[in-house]
Amino acid sequence: MTVRPPVAPAIRATNIVFACCGFHMASWVSRIPQFRDHLNLDSAQLGWVLLAAAAGALISRPLSGAIVIRLGQARTVAITGLLAALGLVIAGVGDFTLLAVLVAGLLLIGFATAAWDVAMNVQGTEVERALGRSIMPRFHAAYAAGTVVAAAIGAAMIALRVPVAVHLAAVSLIVAVAVPLATRHYLPGHQPITRGDSGAVRAWREPRTLLIGLYVLTFAFGEGAANDWIAVALIDGHGAAAAVGAIGFALFLGCVTLVRWFGAGLLDRYGRVTVLRALGVTTIIGLLLFIFGPNLPIALFGALLWGAGMAFGYPVGMSAGADDPRYAAARVAVISTIGKLAAFTGPPLIGWIGDRTTLLQALLVVAALQGVALLIAGTTREQSAADL
Repeated sequence: MTVRPPVAPAIRATNIVFACCGFHMASWVSRIPQFRDHLNLDSAQLGWVLLAAAAGALISRPLSGAIVIRLGQARTVAITGLLAALGLVIAGVGDFTLLAVLVAGLLLIGFATAAWDVAMNVQGTEVERALGRSIMPRFHAAYAAGTVVAAAIGAAMIALRVPVAVHLAAVSLIVAVAVPLATRHYLPGHQPITRGDSGAVRAWREPRTLLIGLYVLTFAFGEGAANDWIAVALIDGHGAAAAVGAIGFALFLGCVTLVRWFGAGLLDRYGRVTVLRALGVTTIIGLLLFIFGPNLPIALFGALLWGAGMAFGYPVGMSAGADDPRYAAARVAVISTIGKLAAFTGPPLIGWIGDRTTLLQALLVVAALQGVALLIAGTTREQSAADL
């Protein structure tokens, strides 16, 4: 399909913004060990400090729909990108000064990136609509690519003994320049219908929106569980060497990214529901192979299938929430808020169950949630504004 000239720059801009968001996030995450060591934090203290970013996001995300409606997608992304960059600088300063400064930086990062996430996903649905075919998974692949680049650079910065403050200041400069420039090529958003609450409260009362949010949560939980536990589960549960644990995690991430980038056309050919149900079954098979596989190669193959199955859940949930462009911002904010609850519940739940059984058995929770996803996948079926 030939891309219309006004859409092509918007595609590039959206890819840049998604990649910068992933690059920003993974940059500070890659330096967490240095934060811990420089401020003499134990594991419990570090956990509470890292919760600051999640707390900032929890405050911002429910408000994000109203913010996007008020400021527009381009201005919201540009402003929150600058705020997120400032948060990186503050966090970097906190690395060698006061713990309170680090916490303040992480709060700002969480607050800014939550609204940034909602606004860029809404713009992604605008581009998808203008293009006339599914492309949202590719934008999320760009985000994943940004995290991979940031992780590689972070490793190099650590090896070269570059101070955290210098590293994060350089990242913040890149983000502060690239993101506002990219938003100049954004497509104009649809005018939302405003009925007192601009749809922000109304969206929390819509069964379809809430079910899509639950659907996205099951995938966010599955991705989070993989990020936190794949390497550890391979080492503890399958007796793998530490390097093999890292390889298993890389296989998962690589498969997620590749399927998102190359598989978006499947959505147009077979429809959302059919593809999502097929990938849900793939996820469950992959998890069962990973958990019960009799040897390491089968477990690694299970990690590959797990990654493939996870690829479309979150991005397609965003697209489904924005089927009616008039309420896209409010609905995407609700869906994203529900989905991100997995960040609070996933790691402690898997860890708690793993302490009482085994970590591999604890991952059966992810498979059970994918069973729920299969049951409610029909809520993502594409609908017209008249239907909604």
